[in-house]
Amino acid sequence: MASPPDTSPQRHILTVNLEDYFQVGPLSSVIPQRYWSHFEMRVEKNTLAVLDLLDQYDIKATFFAVGWIADQLGDFMTEITRRGHEVASKGYLHRSLAQMSPEEFREDVVRSRKALERACGQSVQGYRIARGWFSEEDVWALDILAEEGFRYDSSFRPLGRRFASDPSQRVVHQHQAGQRKIWELPLSSWQFCGLNLPISGGNYIRQLPAEFMRRRIDSWAEKADAPLVFYFHTWELDPAQPRVEAVPWLSRVRQYRNLDAMRERVEYCLSRYDFTSVADYLDLKVGAAAAEEIETERQPQEVVRSRASGQRKPLTVVVPCFNESQVLPYSAKTLDSFAQDHDDRYDINFVFVDDHSTDDTWTQLHELFGDRPNCELVQHTRNRGITAGTMTGIRHAQTDLVCVIDCDCSYEIQQLNKMVALMEDDVDCVTASPYHKDGDVVNVPGWRLFLSRGLSLLYGFVFKQKLATYTACFRVYRRKAMLDVEVQDEGFVGIAELLAELDARGSKIVEAPAVLESRLFGRSKMKVVKAIWAHLQLLARLMVQKRAAPQLEKMESGNEYY
Repeated sequence: MASPPDTSPQRHILTVNLEDYFQVGPLSSVIPQRYWSHFEMRVEKNTLAVLDLLDQYDIKATFFAVGWIADQLGDFMTEITRRGHEVASKGYLHRSLAQMSPEEFREDVVRSRKALERACGQSVQGYRIARGWFSEEDVWALDILAEEGFRYDSSFRPLGRRFASDPSQRVVHQHQAGQRKIWELPLSSWQFCGLNLPISGGNYIRQLPAEFMRRRIDSWAEKADAPLVFYFHTWELDPAQPRVEAVPWLSRVRQYRNLDAMRERVEYCLSRYDFTSVADYLDLKVGAAAAEEIETERQPQEVVRSRASGQRKPLTVVVPCFNESQVLPYSAKTLDSFAQDHDDRYDINFVFVDDHSTDDTWTQLHELFGDRPNCELVQHTRNRGITAGTMTGIRHAQTDLVCVIDCDCSYEIQQLNKMVALMEDDVDCVTASPYHKDGDVVNVPGWRLFLSRGLSLLYGFVFKQKLATYTACFRVYRRKAMLDVEVQDEGFVGIAELLAELDARGSKIVEAPAVLESRLFGRSKMKVVKAIWAHLQLLARLMVQKRAAPQLEKMESGNEYY
């Protein structure tokens, strides 16, 4: 087996994982890839901060970048190579090896390399798996990488008993793939009692005690005859990143713990040791990307849209807001994406109603939407509740159809298409229904589902029209049917009361199967015990009205007779 290039044992390898905070493993359970475009991208700012940090210590590194980011923000990738760093691949869609067949893995690495070379103009010679790590059973992936012309990989992480029987696999070495060879650069680890513990950065250096990790790294640098392979993520130096609350507690710990201390821990290593990029350490020539044009998989962004009179349906989207400063950047991206994707279908106007927030929601609304001609901002002089915000938005709308959606976007707004399609001339309201037989609920706490389903079951006894869901805020209303509706409860319970008022009047209500997902940012404003009591009071009132209705009808019938 070939030896690494002859280099000083004090020269180590620095790699940086270039990805955005919403793409990572701990958040993947609540943020599927189809939602990435809805998020505020912070990767460019974070990467520039990392580049400035490396300049401060005169260090070069290898940036393992996600191909999707290169296609979204390709221009800034050239800044990495301009400053003398190497760009390598971290896959295209941030998937684990378990999520791909060998054929899909090959397609992913090729697509990623093309995107990165197109963006940075530099040949891409290295690879690291985006999520998880390779095991001893995954050498087939190294074979594919070698066949596709990659010169090295850094996807092995010795942990526990892994590679304990062969210490040479824990350091830089070559893998034979048929007639080809590919360098493997495992993450550095500490051996204790036959067990391996990664010490090379990322989540380990952030979670484990700082002094313990410093001693392990210092010991490697002093005693090992192989380079330390160190890494960290660009988002780990961004303690101000938005907090996604929907993930389990352990995932939040993995994502957010010690973010404010990470820069200091990284700087300890940068100031103490001599680092370089993988290509520089292995003496690989990183030249310009192939001159021939690389076809992009993306479709042209400019689409000719027909805007002939009468072809675009006028629609107002009302967004009630209360203390939503954490979620507004995400909401803005989500709503913008919907409006752009459906510009040929809807003539959309937005009404944002700030229910007297105590944070900087009102300021953010002005920054995000204040200058837009299709957006109106309204503010309550006191906090009144989500139903009051809904009614204020409806009264400010100028269109016949009005959609009301939660600011937290717990219902994906793309579902609005099928809801609008159900708004026939005789329908006054279409309500989203996650409890419909064709609906679904994703990542919502079980106790909340128990309460919500239980309330819907109880409401079914007092409503004339039988639905599966009565409490969803996501609805499409016919404006003229709502203008004179009055409710006693302007908070969460009023959402069910609005439906009860329409039901009592004989308005036709239709439900559309929908998917309800957990709130990503911030916490619900609903006071659970108070809301349950208010719902029970409303149910009691509706029950009395239902029992009294036959008597009233009998009296009215008698008056007409006489």
